[in-house]
Amino acid sequence: MTLEVHDLGIGDLVRGVSFDVARGERVGLIGESGSGKSLTALSIMGLLPEELAASGSVKLDGRELLGAPEKELSRLRGNDLSMVFQEPMTALNPAMRVGAQVAEPMRIHRNGGNQRAEALLDSVGLPGTSRAYPHQLSGGQRQRVVLAIALANDPKLLICDEPTTALDVTVQAQILELILDGVRERESALLFITHDLAVVASVCERVLVMLDGEIVEAGTTRDVLTAPQHEYTKKLLAASDLEAGR
Repeated sequence: MTLEVHDLGIGDLVRGVSFDVARGERVGLIGESGSGKSLTALSIMGLLPEELAASGSVKLDGRELLGAPEKELSRLRGNDLSMVFQEPMTALNPAMRVGAQVAEPMRIHRNGGNQRAEALLDSVGLPGTSRAYPHQLSGGQRQRVVLAIALANDPKLLICDEPTTALDVTVQAQILELILDGVRERESALLFITHDLAVVASVCERVLVMLDGEIVEAGTTRDVLTAPQHEYTKKLLAASDLEAGR
């Protein structure tokens, strides 16, 4: 087992959330904006805002993350745990060349350097860009850089929080393919957060549906998307491209 979340609570915003993600498994967490998806991800990473506190249990390979010292969490982040955010510029240093930013987590965790950074950039379709600055790249290219950084140390768990929302459909498909290739190659667990059911259908094996801070439905992607049980899931499906394509 890679990730075990049990009875996670974050004030009144997230309540009684429990799920697990096994090694190599791809799980989608879906729901509208404000449902608690991103807060759940941030609590796993130990990155909740200071004014919020998490209760319950979050374990990675049996190691409790909630309440763990920041020094321990810092060792895990970027190594065993990695995250790709919706807006890549929030994760990139505008004054630092992208090759150096990809190399940084490997140097911190002593897993390589510049040569491997160039190979990673090549693997996400960005050969010869190591000396570019983020502002010189398109939004899709910047998201590829962020993905390369997230995959640099072969994480046990990759969390993607709406990583393709700001991208056009063609670029979105390319990024999704790169994410799938990256986790399959490393046998990483994937927690994919989105409001887009079509994306979940193309990426995930299981899906969790979140509403008002609680998981209201869970099951295989096929079961949830073809025979939803909860009224909220039915509404999501009715409003999605999947329903339109039936």
